[in-house]
Order: sequence, then C-alpha cells, then structure tokens
Amino acid sequence: MSIRYLTLTIGPSLAGLEVNTLLRRNLFLSGTVLRRVKRLEDGICLDGVRVNVRTRVEEGQTLSVRLTIPGGIAHPPIPAAGPLDIVHEDADLVVINKAPGILVHPGHGHFNDTVGNFLMDHYRQTGEDTGFHPVHRLDKGTSGLLVIAKHPHSQEQLKRQIHTGRFHRVYLAVCSGVPQPTQGIIDAPIGPVGAPSPCQGVIPEGKPARTYYRVLQTSPARALVELTLGTGRTHQIRVHMAHIGCPLIGDFLYGTEDQSLISRPALHSAKLDLTHPITGDRFVFTCPMPNDMTGLV
Repeated sequence: MSIRYLTLTIGPSLAGLEVNTLLRRNLFLSGTVLRRVKRLEDGICLDGVRVNVRTRVEEGQTLSVRLTIPGGIAHPPIPAAGPLDIVHEDADLVVINKAPGILVHPGHGHFNDTVGNFLMDHYRQTGEDTGFHPVHRLDKGTSGLLVIAKHPHSQEQLKRQIHTGRFHRVYLAVCSGVPQPTQGIIDAPIGPVGAPSPCQGVIPEGKPARTYYRVLQTSPARALVELTLGTGRTHQIRVHMAHIGCPLIGDFLYGTEDQSLISRPALHSAKLDLTHPITGDRFVFTCPMPNDMTGLV
C-alpha cells in the first residue's frame, strides 16, 4: 500500500522549535490537514516515533508527516472501471485528459461513470490508499486537461495557485462568428439567471469575471479561439462568448445545439501550467483537440 510522507531534517537553525511551527512554517501544512493527520499512529513522527505538535525538536532529527489519509475522504467515489487517459502521475497529483461527455464528480444519476469512479478504480489497482481530491473542474461536455490531487495538502496548495501566475490554464474553443476585435478581454459580471436552471448570465449584480481571448483561425462562419481565465465562474467561457455574440458551436444552453456538427459545446482544456505542490518544480502539459473539434476547423 503506497503511503506519502513529507519529511524535514532538523538543522541548527531549526533546533529547539516546536513541531507545530515547523509543520506550518516550513512544510506549509494547514490546520485542517494537521487536525486530520495527527490522529494517525504514524501521522506526525520524530525519527519514527509519534509525537505531539508541542514537542521541541533537536538538531539531526527527522520530522515526518503523513499526507495520505486512510480512506481519503468521508464518502469517496465508488471504484468503477472506465476510460482514463493519464497524462502525468506522481505521488502527489495526477493529470488526466478528460473525454467529453464524462462528469468529474459523482452526482444524481451518475454514481459509477465519472472521473472520480475511474480514478478510484485506478488507485485500487495500483495499491494506493488515497481519495479523490479535484483541484478544479471541467463541465461534462468539456474535454482536456484536469488535475486531481492525491491528498488534502496537495489539493490545498494547488487551489491556492489558481488564478495566479503559478497555475495557468489555456482553453481552445470553436465559436459561431468571429469575435471583434480578434484579441481582447471580456470583463463582465456573471451570476445565476432563472433559478433553479443551471444557466448563468451577464448581470449587473453578478460576480466579477474576466476572460482573455485571442482568435487563432477563422472561416466565414466560425472561429477557433484561445481563451484564458482571469476568474473561475460557472460556465464562464460559454457565458462570455455568448455575451459578445459568438456562442460556442454546439452549446445547448447559450447557443444553438446542432448534433450534426458536434454533440457538445466545442470547448477543450488544451494547456495546463502549474507549480508542483511539494517539489516546487514547474510543469507544463499540453493536449491536442479531439477529433470532434478539429473537424469543425
């Protein structure tokens, strides 16, 4: 069974400090994570011996904290076999290329056919005792890159990066018409309209939302557009593109659905640029558009 630990060797400058100080200041663990791991027999140890957070350390000792928590989360998705295109995997995170038409989280009517189910089945096969900790989400119809943490600490660190220079997402979309100008910023507040419908819209009382766009290719009727999120509102790209008169091809909520062209909104998560939550290394992942979108352009 694979278990992830984070360790710190105590040097002269750290000797005499409390474990709690080192866990928070040097290893950047939150109070939420610490409350969960300190209950475990091997949760927080000095030289392999369990200690409490008030213990003072000595030079030469090794402080270790367990990051993977047995059972992962209170109600993890049920493991179920399914398509899972893994782009990258290590002890702290996994990046997948999500197929269109698949939900990320289990929910009403979908309890064994989501990314969460498929990933838990993968962990079962590889012997990892971890849970499902998504860092961000993609709509059911959206394809492309998605990052999921393997433990709560990794999830927290990655979520803090979102909408900063340390976590950068680039999308590709095919829209109806050609945006004018061909490069710019859509800065328009978004909020729910017509509850309980899932529809969002540009409304004065909505939350601030910014989308950066650049037209890459055009035809008389449509355009291939590169988009970057400045904020992360529900359906943000779809709402903003419809707002400027260029809804995504196939968007049944904000445009016109046409099954003869594509069976989903033509949106793809094409690039993911992030800082690794533990090592600090920079990772850049890219993923080409699937065939149903390339056929449109």
